[in-house]
Amino acid sequence: MTDRLAVIFPGALLGPFAPPLMFAGDAAERAGAHRIAHRWERPQELTGLPERDRPAWVDTQAAAVLDRAAADHPGASTLVLAKSLGSYAAPQVTRRGLPAVWVTPLLHEPGLVAALRAATEPFLLIGATADPSWDGPLARDLTPHVLELEGADHGLYVPGRLAASAEALGRMATAVEDFLARAVWP
Repeated sequence: MTDRLAVIFPGALLGPFAPPLMFAGDAAERAGAHRIAHRWERPQELTGLPERDRPAWVDTQAAAVLDRAAADHPGASTLVLAKSLGSYAAPQVTRRGLPAVWVTPLLHEPGLVAALRAATEPFLLIGATADPSWDGPLARDLTPHVLELEGADHGLYVPGRLAASAEALGRMATAVEDFLARAVWP
């Protein structure tokens, strides 16, 4: 059994194998980690769930997943990979002292920002300038590990030909690989 673990919390729509998380998970796997890809329980609840209740909804599931991962993989060096809605897991990640990669985190949410400010382990923030949830200056204030994709939206798509979006994903994958090699599992 591996001594490295990558726990993946997806965004609201596409699940843990959407391209950004797939590439981030691939980077972790190539660094020797076993993946645990969480799918939100009862995702149909999200459509009627007020925005203010989403952090607690994610927190409850994230706590259970991280507890189970710790029990099933005692002593493993655990990393969290999360996108968008999954960034509401930040309080659980911070409490447990885990490093993380946050893809398109919801930086407009004060509770999430407070959790990131309290983090003691390194984390990488990946965001896009055309994403209303992104705040580049705040991201750079929170961590030295930031990738900002110019012109990309919340899905990391860049206007124009798809090759530009694929290039943005490639830059993201490289940033995750570099972060893991330098700050998480050197």
